[in-house]
Amino acid sequence: MNPFQSIYEAVGKDTIQELAAGFYREVAQNEDLRRLYPEQDLQPAERRLFLFLVQVFGGPQTYSEERGHPRLKMRHFQWKIDPKMRNHWLNAMFASMDKLELDPQVRELMMNYFVKVANHMVNHD
Repeated sequence: MNPFQSIYEAVGKDTIQELAAGFYREVAQNEDLRRLYPEQDLQPAERRLFLFLVQVFGGPQTYSEERGHPRLKMRHFQWKIDPKMRNHWLNAMFASMDKLELDPQVRELMMNYFVKVANHMVNHD
């Protein structure tokens, strides 16, 4: 079993929803990240992130049922993701995490997951 899949059971759907909402509040305040979303309403993106995180962290597979395999690298290849953009993304996610009351072990698991994925997404120097 993927160690990240125990997170859903530990924190529940509502905490993951708060994480996604907090992340997009950070996106709205970060010019570099906000430019990636030409649409005014960030709610659809927030919902996709929420469903994705629920699935990755061991919850229902609604994301895949609605959108197919995540294929993160492919879905994000249209954007230039360099180390600076990766850091913006990680900082926004970590800022959102900071607003949650997370067990330290769960927090570490989540951070490890986000760092691993963010590093994988870099597609430019």
